[in-house]
This record gives sequence, C-alpha cells and structure tokens, in this order.
Amino acid sequence: MPIYILKRLFQALFVVIVVTLLVSYAIRLSGDPTAMLVSGGGAISEADLQRIRAGLGLDQPFHMQYLNFIGGVIRGDFGKSFFGGTPVWTMIAQALPATLLLSFLSLIISFLISIPLGIHAAVKAGSWSDQIIRIFSLIGLSFPNFWLAIMLVLIFSIKFEWLPSSGFLVYQGLVLPCLTLALILSAVNLRIVRTAMLDTLSTQYILVSRAKGLKDRVVLYKHALRNCLIPLLTFVGLQFGDLLGGVVIVERVFNWPGMGSLAFDAISARDYPVLQGTITVLALMIVLTNLAIDLAYGIIDPRIGRK
Repeated sequence: MPIYILKRLFQALFVVIVVTLLVSYAIRLSGDPTAMLVSGGGAISEADLQRIRAGLGLDQPFHMQYLNFIGGVIRGDFGKSFFGGTPVWTMIAQALPATLLLSFLSLIISFLISIPLGIHAAVKAGSWSDQIIRIFSLIGLSFPNFWLAIMLVLIFSIKFEWLPSSGFLVYQGLVLPCLTLALILSAVNLRIVRTAMLDTLSTQYILVSRAKGLKDRVVLYKHALRNCLIPLLTFVGLQFGDLLGGVVIVERVFNWPGMGSLAFDAISARDYPVLQGTITVLALMIVLTNLAIDLAYGIIDPRIGRK
C-alpha cells in the first residue's frame, strides 16, 4: 500500500506541474497585460512601458517567470494581482469556499438522484419506469450547462419569480446553480449505476445472497452497490474536473462569486498571477480528488492496493 500511495503522489505532482506550465504559457499568448494597465491613461512612452514590465517581472524569459511562480507556490506565495496589488491567495481564499460549496452540494444532490434511480432502473430493466429513467438520462446528457442555467433562470426567476437568479448571501440562491450542475451530473451517473448494477445482479454471489433469504434492500444496497462503487468513483474523479469547468460558466450565469468568476475576470484582464494561482488551486483540487479516489479503491478492493 505505501508504494501504491507514493506512485499516485508522484503522478499527482507531475500532473500539477504540466497543467501549470501549459496555463502559464498559454495565457501569455493572449497579449501584453501592460496594455490593459495603461489603457485609458493617455499616451505613454516605450521606456515607461518597459519599466512597468520590469516591475511586474515580465521582462524576464518565460522559464524564469515560471520558476519564480513555482518557487512562490512552494513558499505559499501566489504573487499579487497586476490590478490593485491584492495578494492572489487572499482573492482565492475569498472565492474558494463559494466554489466548494456549489461543487460538493451538486455532487451530493446528483448522488441522491442517480443512485436510487440507477438501482431501480437495473432492477426493473425493460419496464416502463426503466424507459422513463433512461429518457431522463438522455435528455440530461443533451443539455449544455449554460443553456440549462439560462432556462432555469427564465422559468423559476423571471416567469414564476420563485427563486433568485443570482446571489450568494441567501440559501435560495444555491438552488438554481446546484440544480443546473446536479441534473447534468445525475444523467451520467445514473447510466453508470444502472450498467454496473445490471452486471452485478447477474453474478453468483448475488444469487446466493437472495437464496439465503436476505431482503432485497440488503442485497442491493449492501452487497451489489459495493461492487458498483469502483466504476462510479472512477467517473466521479474524471467528472470533478468537468464539474469545476462547468462551474466557470454556471458561476457567470448566476453571478456566483467563486473561482470560476475569478478565473474568467483574470482571463479578461490578462492578470497572469491571478489566473495562474486560480488554475493551480483548481488543478490541485482535481488531482487530490483523484488521489483520494485511487486510495478509496484500495479500501473497497484490497487487491488494488497491492498492485
């Protein structure tokens, strides 16, 4: 098990380095941030622009800028925003709780929807209820998250005025963004649970459990569901990255003050330190989530941890 953990840690470190390197390089292709800093300020000489670039560290080669950034991250210093000089970590600390709240609530809601429906669809395979559940899943897979978010706002906020279209300070503001993400996540999770459960229900140990007279609830939720967790956990790890990517758009639609909005504003302003810090934290979240899932494999199936 320790070797298994070390392998996953080295893989996680490699992924974070590659992601931050690519993002740091890609954002510099968007243009010179000094042009944004001096826009609207009248004429400015090339010498003044060079002094501004030097003050921001942009006069150094890319590899030196990246190494300085990584060195700062190791020390816990993500740098300061080009606009206003606010420490990037302070901005992230303000935005991260909102994103975590939205993401984890959406995941929990999706599990509460997809696991019971997926099990029911597998048990009642071929019935009318199974067909309805599968149609619901197909519809959910077909909806882009931004379109679903806009439709929910139009229906529940503008048409019926039941829920606020934006906001973070009241719990009602959580409903629409969480529902947007949860419905799309549920559509995929439901299919995974149904497929895995169909395979598991035909195995011999499930037939033996039923032959012993165990209740259906015990057979399904204690024995069969355990075997379905590995494919579901695998996809949740992959899904968490898509979830954070979807949060960027959903947060903009609902004016949610999270990491997605922070990253979007940083891209628009070419604020290198803020975007680099935001993407680094998001990458670490995704990597740590997948690492936790890898470790969970070893708990669910001890044979995996010995490989």
